[in-house]
Amino acid sequence: MGDYTIQITPKLINQLAQGNEKPKRKVKRTKPKVSPPQNNADQARTHHDAEKPKPTAELPTQPPPFFFPMPQQTAASTELESVKSVLKESEKVLEKVERQEKNIVHEVTERAKDLREKEFKIPEPRPMPCSSDHEAWKRCYKENVDNPLRCYGLVMRFQDCARRSKQQVNSEEI
Repeated sequence: MGDYTIQITPKLINQLAQGNEKPKRKVKRTKPKVSPPQNNADQARTHHDAEKPKPTAELPTQPPPFFFPMPQQTAASTELESVKSVLKESEKVLEKVERQEKNIVHEVTERAKDLREKEFKIPEPRPMPCSSDHEAWKRCYKENVDNPLRCYGLVMRFQDCARRSKQQVNSEEI
């Protein structure tokens, strides 16, 4: 493609402003009226004035036309291509960041579930020590309501078991 220039003249501006209508009449030029000279000094002055062209009722002098150089298409196309390549790269980066965000959100959600399960999970209940001895003396008391002294041996066995369990817990804490 070649270089192009646009020339904007006042005539073009007037034509565009008037809607491309051509003027129907031409502007009349008025001739200045010259009074007859009265004496030689006045005649010399008027002769001197006659040599100079008198301004007429014309349009003001037109400024020179404007020239706007058109930018070269090669520079614009290379700049456009560079912008497009940057745009494609940024879209790729955006997709990558969105994928990373999804992975991170999934990972954080999984970790939060794990922490919630660990933190709020009810611990496994420990078996009560000496539970069999405890049940035995209770059953004995129910059966021997009239004579509770028969359960003395079971109560003593439960008491020994409870003492050993207590000593065991105290030794684990230290």
